[in-house]
Amino acid sequence: MTEPAARRRPKALAFDVFGTVVDWRSSIARESATFLAKIDRSDIDPHDFADQWRRRYLPAMAAVSSGQRGFVKLDILHREMLGAVLDAQGIDPAALDPALLADWTDAWHRLDPWPDSVAGIARLRTAFPVVTLSNGNVSLMIDMARRAGIVWDAILGAEYARAYKPQPAAYLTTADALGLAPQELCLVASHHSDLAAARGCGLMTAHIDRPMEYGGARAPDADAAQDWEYSADSLTDLAAQMGC
Repeated sequence: MTEPAARRRPKALAFDVFGTVVDWRSSIARESATFLAKIDRSDIDPHDFADQWRRRYLPAMAAVSSGQRGFVKLDILHREMLGAVLDAQGIDPAALDPALLADWTDAWHRLDPWPDSVAGIARLRTAFPVVTLSNGNVSLMIDMARRAGIVWDAILGAEYARAYKPQPAAYLTTADALGLAPQELCLVASHHSDLAAARGCGLMTAHIDRPMEYGGARAPDADAAQDWEYSADSLTDLAAQMGC
């Protein structure tokens, strides 16, 4: 008998990273608290600052995807977004030390993994090639992985494809780089909108529930939920479901 499509095993796993593998909100709040203290603005809530920074993420990438500007790495967008958040708080970024702004931007290279991420990915890697399919640029992904102790088989995604998710090229170029048909690759992500875009390109899907990604608040894409091929509450749970 043919295995049901809902449980068919993929040939490789591609991971969203921000929110799925690493806790961006707590990490950026921790880092921002330090930098806000350095500029005598400890009155600003660091978690709110992190949320404001992240809220500029999709509009910044949309400007690239729409052709309003050419492709630039996420590090550049993060720096521009930081300047916009500071300006919204009444802080002139031009009056700050450029080295401080550069280090603050690099906070995105220093995100902590969720407690299950390192062990879960290691277990999944015993049975599947594991790669990134992230909007983060290559140097960002490498720094984050080395700091966290995560081992990837390849760093793929936006910079490799020269396209940001949810553009189809981001998903299809990743599958092609692995020598796979789209239906042989499974996207692992905590974001329903990302999974929906991947499914639209023919990829398999695995949802990882991360209820604390937004500090316990409802995810902005919660209404995009579907019946994904796999659904797990951690990467170790996904590994168990996949027999790893």
